Amino acid sequence: MMKPDELIIKIATLVESGHSSQMSLTVVTGGAVITGRLAPEAVWRQRVAEVLTDSAQLSGFSTVFDAPAAGDGPPTHLHFHVARILQGAVGIPETGGMYRVAIEDVSAWTVGDFSYSDH
Repeated sequence: MMKPDELIIKIATLVESGHSSQMSLTVVTGGAVITGRLAPEAVWRQRVAEVLTDSAQLSGFSTVFDAPAAGDGPPTHLHFHVARILQGAVGIPETGGMYRVAIEDVSAWTVGDFSYSDH
């Protein structure tokens, strides 16, 4: 998007304010469809750092995610957790992953997560 959608920025701002980590969103970015729950950036960074710390080969990279996020201005990225890239009828990875998506790169979106059901 040349100018990011005002609505998606408002959603990201509410998530960043810590009101809820239950907001599910599906976005199209670069031809990929990503579906999952949004998390505040600080929570997302902490979780990525934990995963990397637990890895024998990647633990040195965990410090990259320890730095606090720049808090000036509106959010520039969406931070997904338990998210999947949809490929046909399959979600990759099956268990969900951690994705960071630039808001300016989102070409379409909808509220809701195709990998969850309330029933």
